[in-house]
Amino acid sequence: MEISLARDLMSDEEWAFFERFILAVRAPNGRKPTNHRLVLDGIFWIARTGAPWRDLPEEFGKWSSVYRQFRRWTLAGLWEEIMDVLNHSGAVPDALQMIDSTVVRAHHQAAGGKRGTPRQGFGRSRGGFTTKIHLRVNAAGLPMRTEITPGQTSDYVGFDLVMADNLPEPSVLLADRGYDADSIRKKMDARDVLTQIPMRKSRKMRVGVDHSLYSLRNLVERCFNKLKNARRVATRYDKTVESFLGFIDITSIRLWVHLLST
Repeated sequence: MEISLARDLMSDEEWAFFERFILAVRAPNGRKPTNHRLVLDGIFWIARTGAPWRDLPEEFGKWSSVYRQFRRWTLAGLWEEIMDVLNHSGAVPDALQMIDSTVVRAHHQAAGGKRGTPRQGFGRSRGGFTTKIHLRVNAAGLPMRTEITPGQTSDYVGFDLVMADNLPEPSVLLADRGYDADSIRKKMDARDVLTQIPMRKSRKMRVGVDHSLYSLRNLVERCFNKLKNARRVATRYDKTVESFLGFIDITSIRLWVHLLST
């Protein structure tokens, strides 16, 4: 058990990064936390292992307390705030960006939450419930924005979600042919963004791509692989869209911090 726990414990440098944000969102009249660092380590353990909250090792504290703190931070927008700071830090190049999506299976116990399955990002397929993760990545292969929709949702819809203009604007955007649409090309042209999107075979009017440039799109695929090293991302166990996005953002932030620290 000690070995598995050690993999999730933060370094002093990583905790120093998170601490400033955690202190900023803490309720001024709330009870003094016993150990926010240990709570965050417990959340990281859940993210990596995909284990149920009730299986959280006692070393991290009472599972229900760690879960409640995770929900408080998630609903307070803590993870989104950290991602926003990282995206606007200028620490990594972002003139080249890419987008893609992937479908993940939802555990059968994840469905059935309040407000209905579509609103919580569940879609039905032959194999059960699925969720689609839409991802926008910078030139360093780091996540910039993630959104989730039901698994059957078109990539066109996901494009509008992740390409909101409150993030650093790309000069070049790479995407696969699933995003080949006149509307997408026109939107990017209006924003003075060069798109490199292969055309569907059914297209009569052909537009070529720079293959040496397009080959860099593997960065978004590699980013998905890194995110899915967290089992809580690779399989959806959460009933609510907020919690599932929270684990995706937490994993994204740790990728940023690891790269910046090295």
